[in-house]
Amino acid sequence: MTREELLSRITIDPNVCFGKPCIRGHRIWVSLILDLLASGTTTQEILQDYPDLAAADVLACIAYGAEMARERVGTEQTAVGRGQ
Repeated sequence: MTREELLSRITIDPNVCFGKPCIRGHRIWVSLILDLLASGTTTQEILQDYPDLAAADVLACIAYGAEMARERVGTEQTAVGRGQ
């Protein structure tokens, strides 16, 4: 599956989930899936907990996170996760 195909699985609608990026057709935030992965939850465990999701949905969340990490918001450097 291409990056574009993965990213098409993510939607942002101001009327759904406060406009946060979600998996298409679900009210599951991309950030929730990324947080689960970051805490060590496996894709298989996520799919067991959210049986309506597909493995491609988890990959789409990773692709979306990577896309956001490539964007430049400003020129200042900040420490991530340190509240600075």
